[in-house]
Amino acid sequence: MTTKKRTIIIIVAALLAIFAVAALIVANMFCHKLSPRETTYIYIDDDDDIDSVRTKLSAADANISMKAFDWLVAWKHYDQHIRVGRYEVSKSKSTLDLFRDLRNHNSQPINLVVPSVRTIDIMAGRLARQLMIDSATIAAKFHDQNTIKELGYTRETFPALFIPNTYEIYWETSVDKLMERLAKENKAFWNADRTALASQIGLTKNEVVTLASIVDSETANNGEKARIAGLYMNRLHRGILLQSDPTVIFAVGDFSIRRVLNKHLQTESPYNTYRVAGLPPGPIRIPSIAGIDAVLTYEHNDYIYMCAKEDFSGTHNFAVSYADHMANARRYINALNQRGIK
Repeated sequence: MTTKKRTIIIIVAALLAIFAVAALIVANMFCHKLSPRETTYIYIDDDDDIDSVRTKLSAADANISMKAFDWLVAWKHYDQHIRVGRYEVSKSKSTLDLFRDLRNHNSQPINLVVPSVRTIDIMAGRLARQLMIDSATIAAKFHDQNTIKELGYTRETFPALFIPNTYEIYWETSVDKLMERLAKENKAFWNADRTALASQIGLTKNEVVTLASIVDSETANNGEKARIAGLYMNRLHRGILLQSDPTVIFAVGDFSIRRVLNKHLQTESPYNTYRVAGLPPGPIRIPSIAGIDAVLTYEHNDYIYMCAKEDFSGTHNFAVSYADHMANARRYINALNQRGIK
């Protein structure tokens, strides 16, 4: 072998070695697996720029190669195309995988919890904690008369839109898309079976939800809800005032009240069922699915009266006669007095 050939072979071998080392370095930078303690998520807002994105990536503590990320940003001009979203950082991904997710808007959905709460303003706050939308924007939409009307509700019946459950939705969902999703889930909930049950008991869907809101306000015990619903249905059928303490508290607007007094019963309000016959004009809270289904399948009983048990267990004593009810009430009032509850 000539000296020239030997030199060429050495040069080629050296170049191959350099390329191999360079390939290993590049592969290590771009393709090594991330190492977060557990799967976590990076949230990119609509006001993020490339610097704040880098800060969030660094804070993930997942061994993301920022040098590789910067090269990819320059190559693909990602700084000009930042997409909002919730992006997964897991041990199955590399820096390159994560960059592709960011650039291609491979956002991961969240499990949005729609809770059973007292008011739509509280609902707005709870949803805002889980979504990119701020609570003021959601609350404004919840109070917008055009939105309420388009969805087929009034200001009073609007809480009936919400079906407490967990829904998969994108974190960056707009407020308009959120409203569409809530309406879609409401329609799915009120399937043919539930709609038929509402018709059988002689109530509209909104009336079912309104009664369920009273039942849920009376007890957190799911085992009692169908019985309480049956009691109120008895009162409705017989034209007896519902006389529900939670409706009085709602009418007063003071949810800290622990003991409803005679002065509270005098409150002038369409929600005060001690003064106004029938159901109130809308729900007094956003009821649970258990509460709604308890109304739809209410217990057929003869009860007209109920009173909280004197053991403060959260359950009730039920009565058919007024005399029995007063005996139950005296025990409860004595228990309140002994505890100094006013």
